[in-house]
Amino acid sequence: MPAIGHVTRSDNGFKGHLKTLIINTPIEITANRNKTADKQPDFHVTVGGVEIGAAWNRIAKKSGNEYVSMQLAAPEFGPRTLYANLGMAAGQDDPDTFAIIWNPED
Repeated sequence: MPAIGHVTRSDNGFKGHLKTLIINTPIEITANRNKTADKQPDFHVTVGGVEIGAAWNRIAKKSGNEYVSMQLAAPEFGPRTLYANLGMAAGQDDPDTFAIIWNPED
């Protein structure tokens, strides 16, 4: 799967860059401090102070590993929601650095 950015764990979530052919911008994934129900997101995803999505902590069924699942939507992405996960970046051994791995729906 293609990486569309990289983030590093921060005190309140993750910070890094979202980068595609037409987008190259800082991105923040910050903890949802107001979460009151299981279905609410664990994180808010923002670019320049504008919320463009949400993210949830998940556990992989087969491996039992934890990961973060994201849903992003913005005019720059067109009419579809962009789905991505945070995963280990290729060639990276820092446990606090992650690739934003795009998961195309079709």
